[in-house]
Amino acid sequence: MSVAESRQDQEATENVLEINDLSVSFRGVPAVKHVSFDIRKGETVALVGESGSGKSVTALSVLQLLPYPIASHPTGSVRVDGIETMGADKASLREIRGSRVTMIFQEPMTSLNPLHRIEKQIGEILLVHQGIKLVDARPRILELLQLVGLQNPQEKMRSYPHELSGGQRQRVMIAMALANEPDLLIADEPTTALDVTIQAQILELLNDLQRRLGMAMLLITHDLGVVRKMADRVCVMTDGEIVERGNCADIFDHPQHEYTRHLLEAEPKGTPIENKSSETLLECRNINVRFPLSKGFFFVNKYLDAVKDVSLTVSYGQTLGIVGESGSGKTTLGMAILRLLRSEGDIILEGHNLQGLKAKQLRPFRRDMQIVFQDPFGSLSPRLSIHQIIEEGLLVHEQQLTQEERRVLVGDALREVGLDPSAQDRYPHEFSGGQRQRIAVARALILKPKLLVLDEPTSALDMSVQAQIVDLLRDLQRKHDLTYLFISHDLKVVRALSNHVIVMKDGEIVESGTSDEIFDDPKTAYTRELIAAAFDLTVARRGAEISSHSGE
Repeated sequence: MSVAESRQDQEATENVLEINDLSVSFRGVPAVKHVSFDIRKGETVALVGESGSGKSVTALSVLQLLPYPIASHPTGSVRVDGIETMGADKASLREIRGSRVTMIFQEPMTSLNPLHRIEKQIGEILLVHQGIKLVDARPRILELLQLVGLQNPQEKMRSYPHELSGGQRQRVMIAMALANEPDLLIADEPTTALDVTIQAQILELLNDLQRRLGMAMLLITHDLGVVRKMADRVCVMTDGEIVERGNCADIFDHPQHEYTRHLLEAEPKGTPIENKSSETLLECRNINVRFPLSKGFFFVNKYLDAVKDVSLTVSYGQTLGIVGESGSGKTTLGMAILRLLRSEGDIILEGHNLQGLKAKQLRPFRRDMQIVFQDPFGSLSPRLSIHQIIEEGLLVHEQQLTQEERRVLVGDALREVGLDPSAQDRYPHEFSGGQRQRIAVARALILKPKLLVLDEPTSALDMSVQAQIVDLLRDLQRKHDLTYLFISHDLKVVRALSNHVIVMKDGEIVESGTSDEIFDDPKTAYTRELIAAAFDLTVARRGAEISSHSGE
């Protein structure tokens, strides 16, 4: 045997995963086309691309989790530790799934069973793969929750998924994935729905666990910041094909393919629109929101203070960014301002105090205050056409319009957000995530509001689509002199849009100021932590330290 052949055999044994010439079709329509790559022990390979590029379909093919026979594999081979999974029988797949290969899914709330406690869900994995009963598995469950850094693990293991935060649920998902000490961990968008600080913690945790356990990782993401922190090698996918591959540093520093350059350049850019108006549109004084947590025999005896004594003002044509982690009270404040939640304090819109107004008295003001929600798919009724969704406001506030006049106005609203007016007879599921968010914006704009509350409108979107939505919002603000309340944990997007920023923590404003003041000279440690996590400042400092030491 030659030296080259011997080296090839050695490399083959070190490969945890080998995918060769993989193709996937759904009812004959190609989704993945002739994809090949491998992952070695202890290595992280990132599959990068926008939604619909074929990343998740490729990953699900490894464990044969696609909806067969609707899905099929015209070509290809997938080998895990040298074992072929394509066409493998159920017993072989059961031995691989959850044992040799495990997967963390994008949305932990939909991946965890809402009816079972955390200990039962982790214990089920140990029972299926190791035959350990729940009573005997409790020490191991506790050990796993401690391993992933979950605070108060004895308390959390008795909790239901809805009682945990997003970051805590993701840690539980990681604990479940590690229960059987897999050779390969597939992480499908593991941080997309998380705050920047929680995202940084989860990535650091995954890095630490990978080093300690020596496992390989297939990381699926559209976030190039995550890739840069985590990956050894990168495969860039679009339209079901890998168009570029290489070491992480080479891909970022010397991208060869046009699509890779497009991804690297796709992040929200530009500056907020400068509006010199000093006339106040919205003023809030001492807003408080409380939620009852438990009731005594005659009265509520325990409350959660979600928003505490918050005051703010917003001028015409300006954008106020409201930032903070999940649970900081951002969305609750926005809902209270719109009178969608009961609150205490004054809410003054154009000199009119909305607090205390009854539903009928409030209706004339509703058209001036509209909202765009975080999840465009969840906020659009799947049973209504786009025309019916957008015209809803007109039916309430413009009852004198004819059906034809409403159709023209809906078409104009779609055109303003960059969609074809002829699309109004289609349904939400026929559109991409970015298109659905444009529809949600059109629904809010059709009544020509003065104040638009934007609740995390870009967090569920690809980076390039985020940039498009930010540009769209800026253009619409310039054209219609709109005033925005922009609620987000994504500080890059906030900086691109906001004139002023308030930072919230535990229901209170901990810092406020102009955008430049907040981002260039933050006063509180909490704000500095948010900015460092969002703009990778800690990574930059660490890189500078490494280069200075190497220079010495």
